[in-house]
Amino acid sequence: MSADAVPADNGREREAALERAVRALARRDHSAASLRAKLGRAGISEDAQTHAVDALERAGYVDDRRFAQDRVAQLAERGYGDEWIRSDLEAQGVSTETALASLAGLEPEDERAMRVASRAGDGVRATRLLARRGFSDETLERFVARSVAHDGPERVG
Repeated sequence: MSADAVPADNGREREAALERAVRALARRDHSAASLRAKLGRAGISEDAQTHAVDALERAGYVDDRRFAQDRVAQLAERGYGDEWIRSDLEAQGVSTETALASLAGLEPEDERAMRVASRAGDGVRATRLLARRGFSDETLERFVARSVAHDGPERVG
């Protein structure tokens, strides 16, 4: 067989990979890397993964920028901080550049933190929640300073 010839099995595998990828995208959006990983876990060869993901990118069904912007909005709405969101995007295989560009479109982290904290009851409990949700140390420090200034040190905690 020549180096240019593609075995019939490879064509079937590429078709199966594309079908599997489309089914995955029907359930929820994926980054290119997370879709590749999903196909890899299913035992799909790298060649077939590449073929399927590239075809879906060309068709506009896989778009890391769109995925990142949507994911950032979802996680911010759920009350997560920038560090958590950035880490989640990187775990999904989104480039740091794309993640940071998507985060730049959010309202300031301090404003989101105040909204999350107001639902948690302020004080130490709210500070711990913000820390668990990936808000930056700087945002936590500003939140604590505002809480102390507003409530006085005897009421914080």
